[in-house]
Amino acid sequence: MDSDIFPNIGKPIKNATNEFVDYLVINFGDGFEAFSNSLLFFLVKLERLLRSADPLIILLCVGLLTFAASRRLTLTAGMVGAMWFIGALGLWQQAMQTIAIMLVAVAISIIIGIPLGISAARSERFRALLSPVLDLMQTIPSFVYLIPAAMLFGLGKVPAILATVIYAAPPLIRLTDLGIRMVDGEVVEASRAFGATRWQILKGVQIPLAMPSIMQGINQTMMMALAMVVIASMIGARGVGETVLLGLQRNDSGQGLVGGIAIVILAILFDRITQSAGQRMQAYRNIGG
Repeated sequence: MDSDIFPNIGKPIKNATNEFVDYLVINFGDGFEAFSNSLLFFLVKLERLLRSADPLIILLCVGLLTFAASRRLTLTAGMVGAMWFIGALGLWQQAMQTIAIMLVAVAISIIIGIPLGISAARSERFRALLSPVLDLMQTIPSFVYLIPAAMLFGLGKVPAILATVIYAAPPLIRLTDLGIRMVDGEVVEASRAFGATRWQILKGVQIPLAMPSIMQGINQTMMMALAMVVIASMIGARGVGETVLLGLQRNDSGQGLVGGIAIVILAILFDRITQSAGQRMQAYRNIGG
């Protein structure tokens, strides 16, 4: 009965998708491999740097970053203590792996997201085209694009980073777009009246005034990147997510809980630092206004 009511379009979509992926692998496999090797080179260097560094140096850097962002000694001490607690859980090396993957994914998201957000803010047509794409990126299950990513780049850290970027970049794009569009039009007109070019207005007026919103976007991107660590570990990304995955596979609730605690601590750490930086930028903006 169902076959008489519904046309069978699932099989053609599946076949077309498989043919497209095969076409990319056959014709552009060398390019994907070169890109993968380049990305992996930077990731491995960063991971080795973090894992080989003295934990005291990492704790000092966490303290300096927190204090620079918040100017609050209590928050600084709390974040250093939270980072120390990850080491006390026995997950220091795994945490460094996760931080390396997350930082690379967030950096790529920033490189892609901020220009796209600026373009969307300056063009209604581009925003209309981009909006459904962002909706799709945020709603489609991550396993759906993990499969072609793994086929194009193999198992490991690179497809995990790319899947994380797809999942985590949309908030940054949307909030950059919103921040640019929310800049007071009178300020922009005043700058234009003084002879500023579009680039000068963007660089000297719109981006600085939109920076609190952009920082909020970076914050959300970091949180969503951390939310991907367990899923990314399923294709060999390792890190703290692997600890949770092993706990699930071995029915070891304790191991899963320890890994989950470490992920929560990392999320709180990055959230507090970026939120504090955004609040300070907002305060300076209000004072300047």
